[in-house]
Amino acid sequence: MNQMQQIETQQRKFKASRDSILSEMKMLKEKRQQSEKTYMPKQRSLQSLEASLHAMESTRESLKAELGTDLLSQLTLEDQRRVDDLNDEIRQLQQDNRQLLNERIKLEGIMTRVETYLNENLRKRLDQVEQELNELRETEGGTVLTATTSELDGINKRVKDTLARSEDLDVLVDKNEVEIKDHLKNMDRWKSVEKEQNDAINHDTKELEKMTNRQGMLLKKKEECMKKIRELGSLPQEAFEKYQTLTLKQLFRKLEQCNTELKKYSHVNKKALDQFVNFSEQKEKLIKRQEELDRGHKSIMELMNVLELRKYEAIQLTFKQVSKNFSEVFQRLVPGGKATLVMKKGDAEGSQSQDESEGGADSEKGSGSQSSVPSVDHFTGVGIRVSFTGKQGEMREMQQLSGGQKSLVALALIFAIQKCDPAPFYLFDEIDQALDAQHRKAVSDMIVTLAGHAQFITTTFRPELLESADKFYGVKFRNKVSHIDVISAEQAKDFVEDDTTHG
Repeated sequence: MNQMQQIETQQRKFKASRDSILSEMKMLKEKRQQSEKTYMPKQRSLQSLEASLHAMESTRESLKAELGTDLLSQLTLEDQRRVDDLNDEIRQLQQDNRQLLNERIKLEGIMTRVETYLNENLRKRLDQVEQELNELRETEGGTVLTATTSELDGINKRVKDTLARSEDLDVLVDKNEVEIKDHLKNMDRWKSVEKEQNDAINHDTKELEKMTNRQGMLLKKKEECMKKIRELGSLPQEAFEKYQTLTLKQLFRKLEQCNTELKKYSHVNKKALDQFVNFSEQKEKLIKRQEELDRGHKSIMELMNVLELRKYEAIQLTFKQVSKNFSEVFQRLVPGGKATLVMKKGDAEGSQSQDESEGGADSEKGSGSQSSVPSVDHFTGVGIRVSFTGKQGEMREMQQLSGGQKSLVALALIFAIQKCDPAPFYLFDEIDQALDAQHRKAVSDMIVTLAGHAQFITTTFRPELLESADKFYGVKFRNKVSHIDVISAEQAKDFVEDDTTHG
């Protein structure tokens, strides 16, 4: 029984080793397929390198043929186009060189990884498999081991073939590198030729610029000479006939005599005519400029007059509206009373006068007859004249009124302005403090009338304003902090009555 168990144990070991050998064979097959896959891209890259090599050789031949021609001192348009084509070819060669170097680096990396894997993994594993196969030959299962051994030999042979192909590819890559270096040398040589041609072009360009500048200077001198000839004026016909037969020396002698005669008149201003012409032109320009400035000044003054008139009309209209509203509001607050707004004016000497609103328009019309445009500069302010009895003789200024009367007049002015230019809301702080009960009731009725178009917020300790209020808030002081609460009308009246009683 022990011998049978040992045999079964050996069989299980053999089966396990066979399975491991089969898995290793499968891995070797996959590695072979990977090697074949990497071989095809290497073959294609080799073909592309050969094609680029042929293209470079053809380019080199064309460049050699072009070297046999003589360079002109100045390039034509066709030569410049040829130089551009050479630059394009140089850039293309540089790009091909970079691509070839990248492909070579990739191939070397792949070969390094394959060799590393073969040396470190596959060969060690192969030795282990061979050792296990030798052990298996001594036991049962010889047929399977023989088949496995033959398959391993085939795999080894394929691996050797792959390595041989890789060595061939390395030789081709080295050869291509040598050719690339040759092409780079040729490219550097052509770059030097191109640089020499560009230097020659720049030299010719500088010479051309010098000649152009010289030509411009000569043309300028010619124009100056022609101008001087024109300034001499037209000569009589007999002058040409008189000096036509003289020689050059005789003409120079005559010229010296003329210059000697002209020196006698050196004190005469020879530029007087030119200066007169220039000053006349300047005078005309200044006259035109003065006319333009006068027209501009006139238009500006007209605009200023229009704006001054609009400002005056706006002030008069606003004053009349506020004055009318002030009279109406004051009559409602004080039945039987009368109030007017007075425009204060100052004359040229600094004295002041007052015109009532009814007579303001007539007085301004009278002043308009004296001046074309009325001015608002003589307006110094607005005064108020009121009468609480309705008699014209008892009209008083603000300084003559009591505190309550001043408060009532101020409220009337605020309500008058509100009618003319309403605000969204008004905040009044104890405006009825100095008023009596009758006037407080009138102010309350006026606020109710105007509350349809604005919001009024008032603080009070009197009951008259509470009768027409819509909402009530109580302000209490607790622990040194103010608190605001919404309260009812009864609570507000009780608070006011308590304050009145204890106050």
